[in-house]
Amino acid sequence: MDFFLSDITEAEIKRERAKARELRQSSWWKRKCAEGVCYYCQGIVPPRELTMDHLVPLVRGGKTTKGNCVTACKDCNNKKKHMLPMEWTEYLGRLQQSEEE
Repeated sequence: MDFFLSDITEAEIKRERAKARELRQSSWWKRKCAEGVCYYCQGIVPPRELTMDHLVPLVRGGKTTKGNCVTACKDCNNKKKHMLPMEWTEYLGRLQQSEEE
């Protein structure tokens, strides 16, 4: 499955990553991390171990905004990669179904 969109330039991605670095310094982001909860698995995670995840990934046209950024444990963030939220939900459903069989 090819998740990358050809009309998203490296320059746009670089700009959004710079915005993400700035957002991580904000009091809003620090409060989100202080809650210590992964958006995806709802696991309790030490604040320093939470990562920033873009619900709509940058490579798929997502932007670095408060509405598109969530806290995620490293495991969930690495597994989600460039999936959209609905693709991630389907992925988790398939995993759960496999475990039940």
